[in-house]
Amino acid sequence: MASIDLPKSPNVFHPEKPSAVGSRNSLAQEYRDQQNEVNQLLEEETNKVVHHLTARLPKDVLERLDVMGGLKEKLYNYFNQNYQNMFNRYMVTSEDEMVKKVRNFVDKEETKVLARYTPKEVADLLDAVGGADKFNTGEIEKSMVNMYGHLQGHIQRGVNELETHTNSILRQKTDTGAFVRGENAYSIVKCAFKDNLLKPKNVTDVKLSVNILDSELISPIFHYQVTVEYLIKDLLSKHIVDNIDRTIEKLKDERVDHGEEEFSDSEIIFNKINQVENYTDDKGDDPKSKRYALIAKAIFERISELRAEIDPAEFDQQNVRENIKKIVDIENIRNRGFNTAINSITSILDTSRMGYQYIENLKNAREVLIREYEDTDAANLPDERYQIKMRYFDNAQLIEDRKAYDVQVKSFETEVQHLWDILEVLYQGKKSPWKVNDFEDLAKKSKGKIRKIIKEKSGEPLYEDIDKVWDGISFVRSAETEVERSNRTYIYEKDKIRARIILMRNRMKAMYDYLYPIERRVMEDRLSFLESKYFNFEYSINPYHLQPGILLDVDITSIKRKKSTLDAMANVLNEFLSGVSKGFADAAFASFSRRRSTVREDIGQSFGGDESASRAPKATDTASAYLDLLNTDDPVDDEGEGEAKALPPPKKAKAGVVDAKPRRGGQKKAGNSRSGALREV
Repeated sequence: MASIDLPKSPNVFHPEKPSAVGSRNSLAQEYRDQQNEVNQLLEEETNKVVHHLTARLPKDVLERLDVMGGLKEKLYNYFNQNYQNMFNRYMVTSEDEMVKKVRNFVDKEETKVLARYTPKEVADLLDAVGGADKFNTGEIEKSMVNMYGHLQGHIQRGVNELETHTNSILRQKTDTGAFVRGENAYSIVKCAFKDNLLKPKNVTDVKLSVNILDSELISPIFHYQVTVEYLIKDLLSKHIVDNIDRTIEKLKDERVDHGEEEFSDSEIIFNKINQVENYTDDKGDDPKSKRYALIAKAIFERISELRAEIDPAEFDQQNVRENIKKIVDIENIRNRGFNTAINSITSILDTSRMGYQYIENLKNAREVLIREYEDTDAANLPDERYQIKMRYFDNAQLIEDRKAYDVQVKSFETEVQHLWDILEVLYQGKKSPWKVNDFEDLAKKSKGKIRKIIKEKSGEPLYEDIDKVWDGISFVRSAETEVERSNRTYIYEKDKIRARIILMRNRMKAMYDYLYPIERRVMEDRLSFLESKYFNFEYSINPYHLQPGILLDVDITSIKRKKSTLDAMANVLNEFLSGVSKGFADAAFASFSRRRSTVREDIGQSFGGDESASRAPKATDTASAYLDLLNTDDPVDDEGEGEAKALPPPKKAKAGVVDAKPRRGGQKKAGNSRSGALREV
């Protein structure tokens, strides 16, 4: 072996020599300059972004924005970093999977060599009894799918991080749009940024609440206490709706085949409503009613009020209700949805390098609490941390939460009003009766002169005799409608409380100036307590703004210049929403399966020259004749051709639109190769 071949040997270690151990270059690359290619790729992508900015931004903005300097360098570094991360993850994943495949292949070959002295007949017999999985490639295919799935996940996560960093650079700030992207923005209930109380200049606190409705969940969630009867009726309801949807689809196809106009969106809804009585009714006491066609009324009577647990003293394995409950429990309908959501959020946190030291899964209450650190004292925690609280609400829980929210708002109003009254009494007691202290004293002093000089001549009432509507703190509130009474926002009450807190603090400063008697200290302590509790309460979610479903509460604390937890949590939230929620779907857009607006008669897909033969039939008997033609084994004769020509032309469609589906009928002619293809179909 020549000395020049030594660097190619696996026993040589070198970072640059091709195909050496530890080398970043391979002979398979045919001495391509990888570094030059990477630099060219990064330079091109960076120039594209910079060119886009220079073309779109105004000139005065470009002068203040260092496009060719700092911004280009940051973009280049972000592209380079993310490209290297994705490439390294791809190489590590591919190499690990390839080593596994090679090792398994060597093991199989060694096993074959060890059995080479086995008689041929015995080896054939063993192969014959090996089963269907003898040459099954299912495991290899699963491994390849997992490998590419992990690779795609790494690449997608890297792209999301790059997108988040790029948006942050262009915004020059962090806002709500950095968390949830456009397709899931509707799910945000509340997002608030505020400075940290301990470190307001360097650290920010973020509150994000996302509400995923019941109708948007991929896997439905049920409470642990829900009855077996409710679960079975819910399955029956879904079965009925699916049957109605299939029936409506058949009706729509028939109208299209007959050349009639399609159903409008409202007509589809009306037809679905009319189909309901074909599958169920309201006769709950009649055992022969349609609602008991799939499951008998006696079954529902046995499982009435049967919940997730049965008293051990009454449990009997041979009873009907116990076996029905076992069937439902084996399907895991009760716990499937909530467990799926928990598995999704925890696995995403693990793969996103967002570890957590504390998790509390309240399974029966359908609530889970995840904290990055076990300690809850903010003074002992780092500046980068998060907390996630996920809870499932039904309508009954929301009603009770709304009642508690009403009481809490009223309690804050009472406490703030009480402190306001105390401060007013002290203020009135400190005023001197011999001098003017405020506008009220001036008004009292001028009251008699105003009556004699102005009001007696004009006949108008005095200011003190007029009913006061405006209290000087908050504007006059408009009358409530049924919408406001059912969905209370409490914006008016909260603004009034906030304004009174500010006024009381300013009045105490004006009253006591630099003096700090015991009265001032007691009132300031009480005011600070009410203010802190009120702001914590206002930071929470108003249950009137929620709908039944999952509420994901995320509390994040992050350094303003670092924002590592903010960026990582944005990727976690988007991945979680895409895995748990179906997202918002507009039924009007989903109904465009086969539209009559996509029909044109000027495009006739026919081999024949007869225009009438290339048109679709309209009447029902014509359609049945066409089906008979397809089912016959005899070739189309001259009479069949005459029948095809005699078909009535269809209703004229709208001009200027394209036919998305070939017309049935008219594409058959005697002696044509097309007819044989139609018979085979």
